[in-house]
Amino acid sequence: MAHDTFKAGDLTAVIGDNAAHGTHRAGYNGVWSLTHKSELRNLFVPAVAGLNFEHIFDGDKRDADSSRKVFFEPRNAPMTFKKLSATEAELHQPPTPTFHLESWTRFQLTAPHYLDFSFRCVATQHVFAHGTIGLFWASYINAPEDRSIYFRGAGLWQQLCTQRHNDESSVRHRNDKLELKFSPGLGDALYRNLSPLRYDEPFYYGLFGKNLFLLMFDRTEGIRFTHSPSGGGVNAKEQTTNPAWDFQFLVPKYEVKKEYGFRARAVYRERCSRAEVLREFASWRK
Repeated sequence: MAHDTFKAGDLTAVIGDNAAHGTHRAGYNGVWSLTHKSELRNLFVPAVAGLNFEHIFDGDKRDADSSRKVFFEPRNAPMTFKKLSATEAELHQPPTPTFHLESWTRFQLTAPHYLDFSFRCVATQHVFAHGTIGLFWASYINAPEDRSIYFRGAGLWQQLCTQRHNDESSVRHRNDKLELKFSPGLGDALYRNLSPLRYDEPFYYGLFGKNLFLLMFDRTEGIRFTHSPSGGGVNAKEQTTNPAWDFQFLVPKYEVKKEYGFRARAVYRERCSRAEVLREFASWRK
């Protein structure tokens, strides 16, 4: 089985690997569907996914043709799904063909409205051209009225809705001084384009119908927020685009055979005040 349905509290999630099934397209892994009892419409674009492991990158040009199988290596490399319990699942990707990165992603639903997410990886060879492991996740949001993400920066609430794809798309922490290197001839990408905005605390949220989707991380080191107004394509019925509320995890000066990772929590609940958003983050951080 490549996927299964999980329920806890107000949430129902379909979690699966990168196989195709019905209308779900091959290549998209993670949370195929996330619904709340107050909003039965899938938060994520139904044919694709959210918290989808999208890219492994090192700033070097590797694709020899237009297939972009290396650019989207997590989509194309073999991946397996395992149901661990009624509320928990794990995706495992053995060392990939190009970057030789092995990874484990675990999801667990927790009442009333939480989806805990953890990621572990091991580089099995020295192949990252510029010495930094770059990893990227995409969440394709299903035609929200407000395509923005919101976060804290410079002591204030900040709003980011980029004007177009690959335009000032990545937000760094205020202390992030890492300068990624890119080889000549490498194509454009969301992770190459930096926003002048900086974030203070490792969380952001977006609005979807009557609900709020909040994504919180256990660290700032290596975490960058990323936004696209149209990464999920066009929703013809709603006459709008599907934004991508994304993030990156960067590991500079990595060591082979050493495990790296992070933990995150997604909160999908009915809309609340910003004070309550801060309480959600403070409570989880404790």
